[in-house]
Amino acid sequence: MSDIKELFADEVVTRAIVRDVELPYGAGTMALITLDNGFDHTKPSTFGPAGLTSLNEAIDSVAGRGDLAAVGVVGKPFIFAVGADLKGAALVSEREQALAIGKLGHDVFRRLGELDVPSFAFVNGAAMGGGLEVALHCTYRTISSGVPAVALPECFLGLVPGWGGTQLLPRLIGPANALKLIIENPLAQNRMIKGRDAFRLGVADAMFEAADFLEESLRWAAQVLRGEVAVTRTDHTAEDWSKTIADARFLLDMKLHGANPAPYRALELVELARTASRDEGFDAEDQALADLLMGDELRAGLYAFDLVQRRAKRPAGAPDKALARKVTKVGVVGAGLMASQMALLFARRLEVPVVLTDLDQARLDKGVAYVHAEVDKLLGKGRISGDQANRLKALVTGSLTKDAFADADFVIEAVFEDMKVKQKVFAEVEAVVSETCVLATNTSSLSLTEMGSELAHPERLVGFHFFNPVAVMPLLEIIRGHATDDATLATAFAVGRSLKKSSVLVKDAPAFVVNRLLTRFMGEVITAVDEGTPLEVADHALDGLGLPMTPFALLQLVGPAVGLHVSETLHAAFPDRFGVSENMAKLVAAGKPGVYAPDFSLDPEAVAIFSGGASPSTAEQVRERTLRALEQEIRIMLEEGVVAAAQDIDLCMILGAGWPFHLGGITPYLDRAGVAEPRFLEPGAASVPA
Repeated sequence: MSDIKELFADEVVTRAIVRDVELPYGAGTMALITLDNGFDHTKPSTFGPAGLTSLNEAIDSVAGRGDLAAVGVVGKPFIFAVGADLKGAALVSEREQALAIGKLGHDVFRRLGELDVPSFAFVNGAAMGGGLEVALHCTYRTISSGVPAVALPECFLGLVPGWGGTQLLPRLIGPANALKLIIENPLAQNRMIKGRDAFRLGVADAMFEAADFLEESLRWAAQVLRGEVAVTRTDHTAEDWSKTIADARFLLDMKLHGANPAPYRALELVELARTASRDEGFDAEDQALADLLMGDELRAGLYAFDLVQRRAKRPAGAPDKALARKVTKVGVVGAGLMASQMALLFARRLEVPVVLTDLDQARLDKGVAYVHAEVDKLLGKGRISGDQANRLKALVTGSLTKDAFADADFVIEAVFEDMKVKQKVFAEVEAVVSETCVLATNTSSLSLTEMGSELAHPERLVGFHFFNPVAVMPLLEIIRGHATDDATLATAFAVGRSLKKSSVLVKDAPAFVVNRLLTRFMGEVITAVDEGTPLEVADHALDGLGLPMTPFALLQLVGPAVGLHVSETLHAAFPDRFGVSENMAKLVAAGKPGVYAPDFSLDPEAVAIFSGGASPSTAEQVRERTLRALEQEIRIMLEEGVVAAAQDIDLCMILGAGWPFHLGGITPYLDRAGVAEPRFLEPGAASVPA
């Protein structure tokens, strides 16, 4: 115990404070334990050894009392508890220490479900990881309708729910629903559910409104104790369990190809929960937790999590926020799909008028209609109210002339990726907007400096590169041209924050960060196929990394024409490292959407275009050449100052390309794989959050 306490020397201790509460209806006395770390709601309550010891002492103080009808657990305002203190966990260096952490959590939490009187968890705020597991150990649970986040995010970070979650949750809500919280949501970029959703799944037995949540929860608890309210639970058959586990394993193999051990261990534990005793199940969780705490995936996951939670919120090189100008109206040049997606996002997040322009009335009407249809979908899903839907529709309008931009503060173009076209657009926009209006381009590869070379005020041009789909992908590459001034840049970052995007400052360099690396990555794979490697071998050569999709599936998503255009742009800039595949040009000329048919089988005609090479490679050779090419390109980008540091490249690839969390960033992965010499990051930088 003393060993692990030393690891958690910086722990912000969560205290368990006990007070007696007289329940209504004469139901008796409840000992109510409040979890509180003494900070405001921005500092969630977590559990390290000291916090677990405090909870254990609180349980000691009530366990021997004969005057209690029940024990309750509640959190401080807005927070129930959010699990283990992972800063200390990241410092574990011996398996025995890791095993002790798992056992300590089990030893304390399980007491809540083994008291002589019923226990109640009153989930008044965010409940994640070990915090949710505290509630699961209790006999009954209520939840506030205002709870913003309920989750078991451990698999997201390379762990498993290790304090009872894999054993208690599937028995409570069934294996299918449990796997949504334990595996599916964490692998979907750490998706959370709200209190209402948790209640619908059966995680809680009752739900009450936030305003009088604790009062109503105590009233409900009294009714349960008096037998006036019956809580029923559903049994789940062996057939349910077996089929669910088999289906989940199939989907994991499709998605990860065995690359990330944590979800597989979690699946094994959920499967075990059907037949194991409580002791057997908890011991299996301890063993899994100990193994995973010693693995690279946890360190990588914590590094990636730190980037997303900290560095993304304080972008390196961003100017003083005070320089940002207020944006009260937005203009969008173009009315295609990308432009329409942007218009909806600006209207939703900024809540200001947004006007689309186009030269064609039918195209313009189609763009506005798309926005209205998406608003109706949000309304149908209950994500916005009827009033909000009406306001959003009223905010987005269309115009055939750019005069509609006269009073706009921020105008972004989303037209064809052609320099002359974009220069013409900005010349027309500059002629009608105010002198302080920011001009933004959504270009994915073209030079900002060249784009603004004919403007009267090139200092107000900034790159504002979204990723598709606009509403989903969290990254914004904000590009500073040679002339871009601080006020323009500060406004771009302020708008990015308002859009709830994570912004990274990027130098005006060909294809910036994500597209440059993806094009180099794709180029190596396509070259291998051009040389004679079977397309299927090359396309699956990197499956072992657990990437979100194969290279040719990615090509199909972005479109061969777009991929060809970016490769041509980069070939013009760096002909020694970026080639242009003649076969890719043939694929585009043939009008093929990619190499896959609609049923995801390979299209024989597309495959035939790439056949004919005489120097095939093995899958291992393709993987090796691709990783070495990425290492070279990243090192060149850092030397060029495309971003401030390797961490920014990692952040871009995680948020813009779906680089897997379990690998950490791309640079620590290349370090661990022995590809990067010298290392991109100092030893330990990818292991412990800053």
